Amino acid sequence: MTTTAPSPAGATGTSSSLPATMQGVFLPGDHTAELRTHDVPTPGPGQVLVQVGASGICGSDIGFIYGGYKTHKGLDGAPAYKGVVAGHEPSGRIVSAGPGVTRFGVGDDVIVYHIQGCGRCRNCRSGYFISCTDQPHKASYGWQRDGGHAEYVLVDESTCVPLPDGLSYVDGALIACGFGTAYEGLRRTGVHGGEDLLVVGLGPVGLASAMLGRMLGARRVIGVERSPERIEFVRATGLVDDVVLADDDAVSNVLALTDGVGCQVAVDCSGSTPGRSTAVEAAAEWGRVGLLGEGGRLETEVSDTLLHKQLTLTASWVTSLQGMEDVARMIAEGGLSPEIVVSHRLPLGHADEAYRIAAAGATGKVVLVPDGAPVREEPASRTTTVGHAAAGHAAS
Repeated sequence: MTTTAPSPAGATGTSSSLPATMQGVFLPGDHTAELRTHDVPTPGPGQVLVQVGASGICGSDIGFIYGGYKTHKGLDGAPAYKGVVAGHEPSGRIVSAGPGVTRFGVGDDVIVYHIQGCGRCRNCRSGYFISCTDQPHKASYGWQRDGGHAEYVLVDESTCVPLPDGLSYVDGALIACGFGTAYEGLRRTGVHGGEDLLVVGLGPVGLASAMLGRMLGARRVIGVERSPERIEFVRATGLVDDVVLADDDAVSNVLALTDGVGCQVAVDCSGSTPGRSTAVEAAAEWGRVGLLGEGGRLETEVSDTLLHKQLTLTASWVTSLQGMEDVARMIAEGGLSPEIVVSHRLPLGHADEAYRIAAAGATGKVVLVPDGAPVREEPASRTTTVGHAAAGHAAS
C-alpha cells in the first residue's frame, strides 16, 4: 500500500512543490548512456505527472537504441528512437494531474503502459495500443516521447494501470513490459492445470513466463538456457523445476524429463533460431507453442515436426491495457514477487553502468531507481511462485 493516503480519483493539482528541473537518461547510440538535465513537465488536459519509483531496462532498448539507432515496420527506415528520455518500463506515484483527469489522482500509484496509441483504431479500442494502426499518432515512452529513465515522467492518463497494494514499484516496472508480454503469450497458448510448460530462454521474459505459467496452472516448468551464470541465477530463484542446457542435446534431455512425451506447452523467449527450433521439437503431440522473443528467424521441418504432431503455433507482442491490469491484480492476489527476477538495481545516476551490465547479458533484470523515489510499504510476505518453488537442477 502507499505510505500516504491517495487523493480521490480524478483529483487535480500538485501534491507538493516540485523542482523545476530533473535528471533524465539519453542514449546516443554509441554504447553509452548520458544523464542530462530536463525541465520537469507540467501535465496538460488528460495527463498526469508521475514521480518514478523504478524503471526497467528492456532488451529492445539494447537492441534498437543503445548500440545504434534502428528502425522497425511502419517507420519507412527512420530510426525508432527520437532522442527523448529513454525507458519504457516505469512505475511510480502521481504527483500532479491536469484538467480532465477522471480515473486517477494525486497520490495514486500506477504502472505505465509503454505506448500511447491514437485511441480510435480497432486495436486501440481493444486496449492494444502496441498495435495502433495510426502510425503518426502512435508514440512509445522512451522511443518517441520522454520515458521513465528520469525522476519524473509525463504520461497520458489513458496509459496508466493501477499498481495494486502488495506490489513494489520494481514489481510495477517489471509488469509494465516483461511480465505483461509473458502473460499475453501464455494466455494465447491456453496453458492450464496438469500441463508441463517448457520455457526456452531464461532472461527476464523467460523467468516471468515461468512464474506466470505456474500461476496459470502448469504442474511442472522446465527451462532451457545456454548461459551457465544465468542457469545458476535461475536455480536460486526456484522458478523452474528443471534447467536444461541449451546445446545439441537439449531436445532429447527435455524428452527424457517428460518420459518421451514432450511438453504440452512451450514458449520461446530467446528470440533465436535454435531456441525456437528447440521449442517446437520438444513440444508434445497436440502441443501449443508460443513465440515471444523478438528478432531472429523460425526454421523448422514442417511435416514431422509440425503437421504430424498437430502443433498449434501462436505469436504474441506485449499485452493489452486490460491484460496488464489483469495480470497485475492476479500477481498481487497470489502474493507473488516479480522482483525476484531482478539481478541488478542501480541509482539513476549510474545509468551508464546499468546499461553496460544489461548489454553484457545480465543474469537477470536490470532496474534503475532514482534517488528520492517514492517509497511503498513492504508487503508482509510474498512468494516466488505458486504451489511449490523447487530449485531446479541442470541437465547435461
